[in-house]
Amino acid sequence: MSDPKDFVASIDSDQRRSPTRVVFVTRRTSAQVRVTQEDQVQTYPAVLFRAALAIELLAIALVLVSLFLNSPLEGIADPTHTPNPAKAPWYFLGLQELLHYFPPVVAGVLVPTLLIIALVVIPYFNINIEANGLFLKDRTKRLRLFYLAALGMLAFLLVFHVYVAVPPTVIVALAMIVAANSTPDSPSRFRRYLARKPLAYWIMTWFLFELIVLTAVGTWFRGPGWSWVVPWRS
Repeated sequence: MSDPKDFVASIDSDQRRSPTRVVFVTRRTSAQVRVTQEDQVQTYPAVLFRAALAIELLAIALVLVSLFLNSPLEGIADPTHTPNPAKAPWYFLGLQELLHYFPPVVAGVLVPTLLIIALVVIPYFNINIEANGLFLKDRTKRLRLFYLAALGMLAFLLVFHVYVAVPPTVIVALAMIVAANSTPDSPSRFRRYLARKPLAYWIMTWFLFELIVLTAVGTWFRGPGWSWVVPWRS
């Protein structure tokens, strides 16, 4: 048995034979040890490097935007003259667009809270370490549930006249149908990509798509009284 102070980089499955070692996990799985006689510290250097690189690129992009794009302020606020429409900052315009259709408690509290809880909780319903595709198992059952959920969501949006949210929902639903009819061995690279995506990916994609569309509508297509306008006409 080697000295416990020595660190050996190797591939081994016997923890008692190699009590102190560095294990390289090459797939998207968690490290497994058959016995629990030693402490383990898991580290993800590749993930940390990618996160640091993304932070640096985002910081550079924000600096460039602030240098080359102006962000002029409006005049001093006048309590006797409220602008029409009174728009929130651009990052809240998607939420303000929802407030046009739903009561404040629903649009401002219930809907965002449910989406965040769903994104946090869904991965724990079925522990999926390798993040398998949504329709790769129990395809018929899951496809039936998907159709019920998609039709229910479309009916909900149409009943409350949230027509701007219908196109993103339809597009994501069509992409999920393509994924349901694809396999990891499909000849098309795009279909192989869709087939491997789990449920959390589809929910996040729909959420971001809706957020972008609602923000764009609130920014460019809402005028006085929150009425519909076209941005190319004053």
